[in-house]
Amino acid sequence: MKVLQINSVCGIGSTGRIVTDLYKVIEEHGHRCCVSYGRGFSPNTVNSIRVGTEFDVYSHVLYNRITDKMGFASIRATKKFIEQVEEYDPDIIHLHNIHGYYINIEILFEYLKRSKKPVIWSLYDCWSFTGHCAHFDYTGCDKWKTGCHHCEQKRIYPASYFFDNSKKNYNRKKFLINTLDNITIVSPTNWLSTVVKESYLKDFPTTTIPSGIDLKVFKPTQSGFRSKYNLENKFVVLGVSNGFSENKGSNYFIELAKNLPKDYKLVMVGVKDKERKQIPNNVLVLPRTSNTTELAQIYTEANVFVNPTLEETQGLTNIEALACGTSVVTFNSGGSPECIDSSCGVVVEKGDLKGLLKAISQTSKVPFDSKSCIDRAKLFDKSKLFEKYIKLYEEVTN
Repeated sequence: MKVLQINSVCGIGSTGRIVTDLYKVIEEHGHRCCVSYGRGFSPNTVNSIRVGTEFDVYSHVLYNRITDKMGFASIRATKKFIEQVEEYDPDIIHLHNIHGYYINIEILFEYLKRSKKPVIWSLYDCWSFTGHCAHFDYTGCDKWKTGCHHCEQKRIYPASYFFDNSKKNYNRKKFLINTLDNITIVSPTNWLSTVVKESYLKDFPTTTIPSGIDLKVFKPTQSGFRSKYNLENKFVVLGVSNGFSENKGSNYFIELAKNLPKDYKLVMVGVKDKERKQIPNNVLVLPRTSNTTELAQIYTEANVFVNPTLEETQGLTNIEALACGTSVVTFNSGGSPECIDSSCGVVVEKGDLKGLLKAISQTSKVPFDSKSCIDRAKLFDKSKLFEKYIKLYEEVTN
């Protein structure tokens, strides 16, 4: 069996690592795999095809900034890519993130319709069934159920500074997707699967396969983190994100810094330079790290991991913290609560600051058992979860 995976990146970021990890599992099962991507570089160990060039990506970004038509540029690059795909001649095509300023979805879906290949589409956000945004939960918008228009998040990814084309985008995407009859939708959470069933994707078969983590990396890992930052006698409250925006709970971290007792220490990992000035001085601010071992050390040394996200598809950071033996407190937002149960964390109603503070305080007085946290994380062992993809490939090709 020959598999073609298509994603915006390869080997970097959460979806890029999912793609390369799945690539290894496919090859280990005796099948062939090729990864196509649009941005950055791919590891030398991966058989890959890049869609276009950096110039094509920047041109697509500029086109979208003006027209709000992300996914409808990169015509030349996509046509050349389809020629390479036809030469590779896959038995199954696995779509991941096809947004990201690199591919023309009209040309892509015309090929998918013509080829009649089975298609798996793993969703990590909601862009596939909206007219513009990747997430709508933060604003409480439900236009995607009947037809997008007058988008409230026009200047949010994928940002457009001039036109609002959400209505036309919605109709074009709905038409393109529904020309196919051989797509299986994969969601990482039950929450997103439920949302999909309320969208124009509702008639396609949908299954839930959580995104997993590497339990060989994310595990209790001792280090000198506490002594390095003079945290030996502190109750460490940890937040980790690839940038702390409002929708990821930045305002709640600021309020936590103002309200936590003096014997507590708030640590925020992943703060970007432009965000630092908003963070109170009593917070330990650390930059994003791509060193997963270092991240495991920080998770291990924390007393509780806090994720006050206001929109979340799954929340892999929750699972990483659990795997390192650290309990989780999170808002009841999107798929984030599905990562934990009563043995390893607390779910607080979205936006409830007092509830968040209370849950953290309770955790300091009656800590969760570290083993229970680790056992919960075992449900998200990526090596076992990727086996479900192999089984799904075999089902759809047969």
